[in-house]
Amino acid sequence: MASLLEKTQTLIQANLHAMVDKALETNSVAVMKQYIRDAEQNLDELEDAAATVGGEVKTLERKYQEYKKKADQLDRNIDTLLMQGKTDLARASQNEMNSTRRLQEQYHEQWVRQQREYDALLNARLKLQARLTTIRQEQKELEALMRLAKSKEATVRAIKSLDDLAGVGDADMARLGESIRSRLDKASAHSEMYASRLDTQMDEALGSAELDLQLEERKRRLGLAEPAPAQEEGEEEQASSAAE
Repeated sequence: MASLLEKTQTLIQANLHAMVDKALETNSVAVMKQYIRDAEQNLDELEDAAATVGGEVKTLERKYQEYKKKADQLDRNIDTLLMQGKTDLARASQNEMNSTRRLQEQYHEQWVRQQREYDALLNARLKLQARLTTIRQEQKELEALMRLAKSKEATVRAIKSLDDLAGVGDADMARLGESIRSRLDKASAHSEMYASRLDTQMDEALGSAELDLQLEERKRRLGLAEPAPAQEEGEEEQASSAAE
């Protein structure tokens, strides 16, 4: 029974603030929930123990009352026997009464001791129930504190990552930008080169056509030009007639 009372007293005297600090350190309300589970389990054990001790108290009280009643009756019988001159019977009754009184005192001592134990268990039960009520009421608030703590920690991590980007990352970003610009310059050079080559091809194509026209003109003057097809001659005659 002592171990149960010690466990109960430990729970009753637990420092709530220290428990909250531990819960915050672990970013979890598991500490609080485990505390409640332990307290509930010990409360059940305490109630069973109190019921057992309470039954023993009633038994001891009944035994005490029985032996007291018997001893009181023997005490009256002794007086009667002495008045009747029955000394031997009175002596035997006195011996029996002495034994009965000893048993009466023993049961009385056990009864008083168990009654104190029973009162202590009932008192511990009331305190533990009050503590459990308080803890349950504050559990929601503590869960909100846990969520707030996690949110603030996430904010701190985000700010720290931004600080890292603003510092160490500058050189990396500059190097990446230079690489992109180099690729862009190379692509621009290739584009200009291809454009120049296209211009050259166009110029060459245009120059060749001009030479062909000049040679055809020279052939017509020299009469070396090939005769035009019949259709073209008919078109020329129609054109001359229309002119006249």
